Amino acid sequence: MKAPGQTAAIIAAVVVLDRVTKMYIRSQVAPWEILPVIPGFFNIVHIENPGAAFGALAYVGGEWRSAFLIAISVAVMAEIGGILWSPARMGAAETALLRTGLSLVFGGALGNLIDRATRGTVTDFLQFFFGSWEFPSFNAADSAITIGAVLLILDLWRARHTGQSPSKVSTP
Repeated sequence: MKAPGQTAAIIAAVVVLDRVTKMYIRSQVAPWEILPVIPGFFNIVHIENPGAAFGALAYVGGEWRSAFLIAISVAVMAEIGGILWSPARMGAAETALLRTGLSLVFGGALGNLIDRATRGTVTDFLQFFFGSWEFPSFNAADSAITIGAVLLILDLWRARHTGQSPSKVSTP
């Protein structure tokens, strides 16, 4: 790997931003409180999500839910870690987009995993509306995961449209 320092810095930045924002929300915003920032478009809220992304499995009872979600998170992070720390062995080209995207996804997954393992829920606080449609509330870790996924898609698209095989694409 050509830039382990960058990878570690991105992961650390995502985790620190996620931890700080969640701690702030938990200390300053009451559960289910809504603070309009841009009325009709953007609110700060405080929601403790016991489920997965977008509240999936939130209403499924039992202790297995947390254990299942933690196990899935650890498995995904192990796979991403394998690609980050040994991309060639995992059959991936080492590009800046790939490394940055995976680092963002790893950091976001770690941030949410810390919440789930220590609290049993994930704190969500960003709420957006588009007309009458409400996007499910999310947090800084979810944002990093989404941005990372977009970068991974861009990396795949770039590799296919430059005529290079992914294994020959190098870090700029």
